[in-house]
Amino acid sequence: MDNSPSKVIDISQLRKGMFVQLDLGWMSHPFAVGSFKVSTDEQIQTLRGLGLSEVRYIPEKSDPAFGGAGTADGLPDELEQDDPVARERSEQLGAQHYSLDLCEQEFADAVKCYRRIRHQVQPAPVSAFQESSALVSRWVRELRGAGESVIRVLEKPPVTSEALHPVNTVVLALLLGHTLGMGEVELADLGLAALLHDMGKLELPERLRFTDRGFAPDEVHVYQSYVAHSLAFAERMGLPSRALQGIAQHQELLDGSGFPLSLGGDKISQQGKVLALVNRFDLLCNPGPNTPALTPHEALSLIFAQMKAKFDAAVLGGFIRMMGVYPPGSVVQLVNDRFAMVVSVNSLRPLRPAVLVFDTRVPREQALVLDLERMPDLGIRRSLKPALLPPAAREYLRPPSRICYFFERTVRPRH
Repeated sequence: MDNSPSKVIDISQLRKGMFVQLDLGWMSHPFAVGSFKVSTDEQIQTLRGLGLSEVRYIPEKSDPAFGGAGTADGLPDELEQDDPVARERSEQLGAQHYSLDLCEQEFADAVKCYRRIRHQVQPAPVSAFQESSALVSRWVRELRGAGESVIRVLEKPPVTSEALHPVNTVVLALLLGHTLGMGEVELADLGLAALLHDMGKLELPERLRFTDRGFAPDEVHVYQSYVAHSLAFAERMGLPSRALQGIAQHQELLDGSGFPLSLGGDKISQQGKVLALVNRFDLLCNPGPNTPALTPHEALSLIFAQMKAKFDAAVLGGFIRMMGVYPPGSVVQLVNDRFAMVVSVNSLRPLRPAVLVFDTRVPREQALVLDLERMPDLGIRRSLKPALLPPAAREYLRPPSRICYFFERTVRPRH
């Protein structure tokens, strides 16, 4: 710790050349260390943007104009190189990278698993069921054993393939089912239905595997037949009845406008209601080749504003709690005008997500994700389309073109 005498001044008196010591937790500011010499106007603006009314500075280590001898380069001196706050920040950065790597590896492994299942489903349906069940059961155990967990967007989703939508649907469905209080067996059935709900598209011509407004009536009928094909595959695999029900109803909507049976209201099971919502959300964010993609924030807003009658109110409410107003993957502008990307949301605190902030002073690989829950004066002003970002901010934040999610523990141990 630094024992040099310090002074507290009004934030308006802060000047370049002052050596500041922040009385903030290391997660509450974007700087690499908690004490440093102010050397740029941008640093002053950032400090003022933290909502501080006062700041502490150390005269001895400041420039002569502020009572000190100054340092040669304005960088942290030997004391700061061994600053425990800096060490803690470095450790947290390593933990964040480690956790993200695990999430991306889990998702990539699931994509490979789905591809194997896809090749097994016709010649070896029992083997396909066993592999499907093993994957879903493992995720259910991890999710239920994780304690408090968050949903996060993946920075580097696997190469675009037919597997991304079903795997993404499993992740969203399990998270939503967990949020709604489903038990282990019910979650396992939901996960199986989510993983296999699109398998019937193997029976369709490739150009009809994604819905298109340009379809002729007979093409719409062919497209909708995939649900029956998926159900037939699932029955041959020996899926539990609740999972079969989820597959059969994942395109049914509460107002009766869905297919294939135009069911409505209480005729749709809880499994069907959950799958209908997460399936629609993911297809809005990751549509077929002839449909423009929405941002996660746009997709959630569209569902809430224009499709509310199509989904069960309790299920939709749970989904909004889980995803937050600004779901992971949303590009936002903060109240201090900085650009950021929402990377994770804790369902217990959905209004205060964790964000990656565009900061030219910090290389992206060293940028620490900021938890807005710990920064009450720093909030989100609005959501933006990635295309509206300045080029430098877009290059720094790298919003993914495919939105893929996974769950992670709030604190994941190193091994």
